[in-house]
Amino acid sequence: MSTLHLLSHSPFTDSRLASCLRLLGPDDGVLLTGDAVYAGADSQVGAPLQQAAIRLYALGEDVHARGLTPGTGVTVIDYPEFVELTLAYDKVNSWL
Repeated sequence: MSTLHLLSHSPFTDSRLASCLRLLGPDDGVLLTGDAVYAGADSQVGAPLQQAAIRLYALGEDVHARGLTPGTGVTVIDYPEFVELTLAYDKVNSWL
């Protein structure tokens, strides 16, 4: 059963991202929103996440609002694609 994991907190302030990565299944995906988009940026912060073999998405509005460049392997999506993505997975888990 596939799960889309939604993350919105900065990778600098807590361990939600690390906890999420430990629980990912082979069919799971991760959507970065809010300050979590820093984890998918083209920088040293995002490098380990981008090198992992996972489906990684970032909400374009949040990426652009922070002036970031998405890293390799990050699919930038808009709000309608966000909705479509939630329907493509069996479950959605928000890391609040």
